[in-house]
Amino acid sequence: MEEEKGTQERILEAAREEFLEKGFERASLRRIVKEAGVTTGAFYRYYPTKEALFDALAGPHARAVMGFFDQGLAAIREMPASEQTGAMSRVTGDCIGQILDYVYDHYTECKLLICSAGGTSYEQFIHEMTEKEVEATYRYIEAVESTGHPMPEIDRELCHMISSGLFTGMFEMVAHDMEKEAASRRIRQLREFHTGGWMRIMGVDFDGGEAREAGEDADTQSGGESR
Repeated sequence: MEEEKGTQERILEAAREEFLEKGFERASLRRIVKEAGVTTGAFYRYYPTKEALFDALAGPHARAVMGFFDQGLAAIREMPASEQTGAMSRVTGDCIGQILDYVYDHYTECKLLICSAGGTSYEQFIHEMTEKEVEATYRYIEAVESTGHPMPEIDRELCHMISSGLFTGMFEMVAHDMEKEAASRRIRQLREFHTGGWMRIMGVDFDGGEAREAGEDADTQSGGESR
């Protein structure tokens, strides 16, 4: 058992290096097998395909990151409509914080997921997050409207563009190998930019949980005077 575990670990370590350097599509099983010091027959005892090997490395982490995201979406969805606006910033911040911590605790595998997954079932990972965010945005709009606050009509493609910008920007932290502290600061600023834009478009206040007229500046208060 110990010998088999050691063989499998050598295969995974060799695969990490190969996938990181070459990406999934250009990675060579022959090089992985050679670097791991095993025969091709021995390799296939553990992984029937190259994609199965990639899945062993990236799959658990893709599911973990998406799990944090799904939990955040569910937390908002399950709240009463009247409470969703006021909780949005807190829940979003907690969710993104969990994702950031997880990514830096499992950095190599998450970098594989974001930067090396072309040609695998994970290459649309950011797109899948974006689509979930779009659906959640429209559920939120319906919830707010159910409280009697009118919402502007928001084009679905625009919603997709905004959401895609957030998640693509977030995962630049691994695409550019940022230090965690710098990534945390930049993602916080990205969230502020993203949140402020939505507040302006929707006419809501995610910080105070209040509704405003759509299009009113976030820093414009009653009486029409800016602080």
